[in-house]
Amino acid sequence: MAEEEIVHPIEQESSKPSDPTKKILIGIAVLAILAGIGTGFLIHKVKPSQIVSQNATSNSAEAKVTPTQADNQTFRDSATGTIEKKDENDTNEGTHKLVREGGSSQTVYLVSSVVDLDKYVGKKVTVWGETFSSTQVGWLMDVGRVEEK
Repeated sequence: MAEEEIVHPIEQESSKPSDPTKKILIGIAVLAILAGIGTGFLIHKVKPSQIVSQNATSNSAEAKVTPTQADNQTFRDSATGTIEKKDENDTNEGTHKLVREGGSSQTVYLVSSVVDLDKYVGKKVTVWGETFSSTQVGWLMDVGRVEEK
């Protein structure tokens, strides 16, 4: 009786032409990768200020509130006078002062993290902001908006 071999030799398959579906899928994958790279490059080239201004325009149109109205709600207190840099004889509070008619009792001491008050030194302005309590000065204001007169 002839013994049957347990291990059979591996038959070489004849080389088949590649499946067209694989080629299509590879092509789609390559196109998707190139489209992603191109989109990323275009987004990178757009200036951030353009994106911000577009968003600000669409947001302000939705809210239908002008910036002045929003400022008046946020910054309820206002005063008019001439901004001066604080000198060493002044109190420790504020970085600038708003000199108003009526003498030193009418002076408003100013601080601001959003407005560069140095730009307005020596100019007559109206400032809007939020008043804070102070033990050293009569009026301390955190300025949020300045308008030259």
